[in-house]
Amino acid sequence: MKIAPIKNENDYEKALERLEVIFDAAPNTIEGDEAEILSMLIDNYENQYFPIEAPDPIEAIKIRMEEMNIKQKDLVGIIGGKSSVSEILNKKKRLTVDMIRELERVLNISASVLVNNYQLRE
Repeated sequence: MKIAPIKNENDYEKALERLEVIFDAAPNTIEGDEAEILSMLIDNYENQYFPIEAPDPIEAIKIRMEEMNIKQKDLVGIIGGKSSVSEILNKKKRLTVDMIRELERVLNISASVLVNNYQLRE
C-alpha cells in the first residue's frame, strides 16, 4: 500500500482507479484502511479543485419541490398568495425573512441557502 498526496490530475486519476479496485474491501483490513484513506484524499482534492456551488435560493426551492412532489399551489399560504408564489418562483420578487423562515420549516432548506443573493428578472 503506497499512499501519497494527490497533487495533480494524474495522481487523482490513479487514486480513482485504485479506489475502484479496493472499494468493497472489508473494514479494518489493509485494503479497507487504504480505501478509507484514498477516499479522504480524493474528497479533499475534489473539494479543492471541483467545488460544487450551492444553487441559488429559488433553484433550491424548485429542487426541493420536485423531491417532495410539491406543486406551486402548495406554497400558497407558506410564502404568500398565489401571485406572490408565482413572482417569487419566477424571480420577480425577493424572498422576505418571514418567507425564508417558513420555507426552512416546511421544505427543510437551510436558511443559509435561502438568504443567498440571486438575480431578479425584469
